[in-house]
Amino acid sequence: MEVGTIKKWLKEEGEAVAVGDALCEVETDKATVFMDADEDGVMAKILVAEGTSDIKINTLIALMVAEGEDFKDVDIPVSTTQQDVSPSQEVTPSPQSPTRVDTGGHGSIQSLSPAVRYLVDTHNLDSGKIQATGRNNRILKGDVLKYMSTKPKKDSVPAKSTTATTQTISPPQMSGVKGHKTPAYEDLELSNMRKVIARRLTESKSTVPHAYATIECTIDAILKLRKSFARDKSKLSVNDCVIKAAAMALKEHPKVNSQWKDEGVVQMANVDISVAVATEQGLITPIVTDASNKGLKQISENVRDLASRAREGKLQLHEFQGGSFSISNLGMFGIGEFSAVINPPQACILAVGTSKLRLSSLNQAQTVMTLTLSSDARVVDDALAAVFLQSLKSNLENPMRLGLL
Repeated sequence: MEVGTIKKWLKEEGEAVAVGDALCEVETDKATVFMDADEDGVMAKILVAEGTSDIKINTLIALMVAEGEDFKDVDIPVSTTQQDVSPSQEVTPSPQSPTRVDTGGHGSIQSLSPAVRYLVDTHNLDSGKIQATGRNNRILKGDVLKYMSTKPKKDSVPAKSTTATTQTISPPQMSGVKGHKTPAYEDLELSNMRKVIARRLTESKSTVPHAYATIECTIDAILKLRKSFARDKSKLSVNDCVIKAAAMALKEHPKVNSQWKDEGVVQMANVDISVAVATEQGLITPIVTDASNKGLKQISENVRDLASRAREGKLQLHEFQGGSFSISNLGMFGIGEFSAVINPPQACILAVGTSKLRLSSLNQAQTVMTLTLSSDARVVDDALAAVFLQSLKSNLENPMRLGLL
C-alpha cells in the first residue's frame, strides 16, 4: 500500500476517543480497513475530508488533544499539504466559477488529464466555464465535448502559435448522414484497488518471463468424496480439493513454493495459498495459511470465511498480503481453460477450468478438468513445472494420496 482513500470519518471534531476506537474507514488497494486510535484523547481537527483519494502514507489527516484540553484551540502545522484541508477550511469559490479558483489564462488550478488539457489548449477554452461531472468536481473529456457542442462557434477559435499555425481539430463528422452526433460515452474513474491491479498486471506481464504448462486430470474420485462429505452435512467444493492437492504437491516439490526477490530466488518455508476471489472492486487474493497441514474440512471453512469477508471489504491486511502460490478458478463460469497472470513476487499461479464429461479409451464416462500453470521461468523451469503438475494430478485422482484428507 502506497496511497489510500478516506471513505468515512467515524469520529467528529470534539468527540472523545479511547484506545482502539475506529477513527475512519480507509480504502487501500485491496480492501477497506479501519484506522484505530493508539491513545485516549479528543478529536480536535479533521484535516482531510471524506472522499479524498490518493493520500500518501504518513500524511497528516487529523489532530487529537489530551482529555481536558480545549480542542478548538489547536495549532495546525504549517507543513500541511493542500489535500489536508477539511471542508470548513476550503476557500469559498466565486459565483462565476462554482468549483474552482480562477487563475487567468485557461482559468483553473485544478489538474486536468492529458486528453482534457489537449482539448482546452487546442480550442482556447476557459476551463472555469466548463461544468465538471467527475468525482471531486474533476473535468472529464465528455464535459469538454459537451461544452464545445453547446457554446457559440466563435468562442472556440483555436489559439494561434507564434511559431506555427495551429489547425482546428473538431470531433469527427460523418458526411452524408443527417443528424449524426458524437457517440455518447462516460469516463469511469478507477478505485485505488483497480489502479493497483492495473499497475501490477502491467508490471507482471512486462517484467516476469511467463511460461505455461497444461495438464488434464479426472476428478471422479473428488466428486465421490464431495458426496460423502454432503452426507455428513459438510460442504466441500472442488476448489477446496484443488487447494489441498496443490499444497501437498508444493510440499513434495518445495522449489515451486518460491519467490523472485532482489535478483534471486527465495524458497518459502510455509505453504500459503492465495485464492482469487471476485469482488465488485476487483480481484483480491485472501490467503489460506499453512494449507499443507490443514484438512479439507478446515480449508473449506477458511475459504468460505475469507471469501465472505473479502466481498464485504472486511479483510485485515495480513489476510491478503503475502502468500507463496496462487490459485484462480473460473470453472464455475463455464471456462474450459485459461492462463492466469502471475502475482509477483510469487513464482506461480494455477488456473482451474471447468469440468466436463468425456469417454475414456475404454468407452467409460469420466469427468475431466484442465489445469494450467503459469510460472516464472527464472524460478521454475519447464521440467520442474511438469513434475509438479504430475504430482498435482496424482493427488486429485487419488484423494487418499499423501494424506489429502
